[in-house]
Amino acid sequence: MAAGTVLETVTAEEARRVIDAAAAKATEIGQPMDIAVVDAGGNLKAHVRMDGANIGSITIAINKAYTAIAFQCETGDLQELTRPEGPIYGLNDAHGGRLVVFPGGIPLVREGSIVGAIGVSTGTIEQDQEVAEAGVAAF
Repeated sequence: MAAGTVLETVTAEEARRVIDAAAAKATEIGQPMDIAVVDAGGNLKAHVRMDGANIGSITIAINKAYTAIAFQCETGDLQELTRPEGPIYGLNDAHGGRLVVFPGGIPLVREGSIVGAIGVSTGTIEQDQEVAEAGVAAF
């Protein structure tokens, strides 16, 4: 075995806490959601599809979280930059179409380091962002 340490990442317990807080906010606003948390490598750590959430939004939630960790920013921050007039137009087609460039994906930061991300989908982009923010607040 190689000596060394594993990259610091979000724990399973933290992922559950983030998802629980996001789900509570989704319930509060009356919008069931798909909620995903990825680790520091962009790999799925946890996912919940609330009763009534769209099955088509499962992949979108996971990919929002992936995009937030891959580009170390909120997915909504990429929206203007990737429009046809933007400097990185076409970015959303990179990574095999896996990138999502609208709100609902937010990095999870511990002590100044990004250790994971949350992605939320099914509602409006404003609802997705609000629910993701609730998850981040619990982190």
